[in-house]
Amino acid sequence: MSKNILLIGGSHGIGFEIASKLYQDHTVYVASRTNENLGNLDVNYIEYDTEKDELDLSQLPDHLDGFVFCPGTINLKPFKMLTVDTFRKDMELNFLSMVNVVHQVMEHLKKSEQASLVFFSTVAVKVGMPFHTSVAAAKGAIEGFAKALAAEYAPKLRVNVIAPSLTDTPLAKRLLSNDKKKEMMNERHPLKRVGTSEDIANAAAFLLGDDSTWITGQVIGVDGGMSTLNVN
Repeated sequence: MSKNILLIGGSHGIGFEIASKLYQDHTVYVASRTNENLGNLDVNYIEYDTEKDELDLSQLPDHLDGFVFCPGTINLKPFKMLTVDTFRKDMELNFLSMVNVVHQVMEHLKKSEQASLVFFSTVAVKVGMPFHTSVAAAKGAIEGFAKALAAEYAPKLRVNVIAPSLTDTPLAKRLLSNDKKKEMMNERHPLKRVGTSEDIANAAAFLLGDDSTWITGQVIGVDGGMSTLNVN
């Protein structure tokens, strides 16, 4: 069944891959700062900057069946180099801006028979990793929020979180900038490769669809086994 799905951030990386998977079978709305890359996709574009704008609700349909919040940061530095302001900015972009837009579209989501919300965390929330203090704190907030929201709005809304490991996207290009770095990162994963945008988009499409209607309040690791397996 065709659904109305809103992606916050869908012109690059994982968000774009999700839009690419969904647009032929569903009505997709992409709210992002730019519409580059969207030219070949039959989607509805809404200009929107999570850090500056309020979403123009007049450009949305009466009800939304799916919602995905894609913006995020990879801010990997030693704790001693991170100021409180850095933590605040990471929390603002990753978490508080997400809460803000969920507030704005909640009435649209509640008009669906059962809307599905998908957020993104990181494997570093479950597995302590050096240099991840700021991003893990912000993404950890997302996980707690998602479970509480899922409980509060069940059964009307389903809320789930995807927690990837390193994924080959524009956001991660600095970490995968040459063959040596890529090989090192591949070897850290039990499945011996970093993730792709398609790996993560497959999970998101599943959670938005009718095959996952008995899944809510979950944090799903799409991480090449990193969060649960020790094979080194």
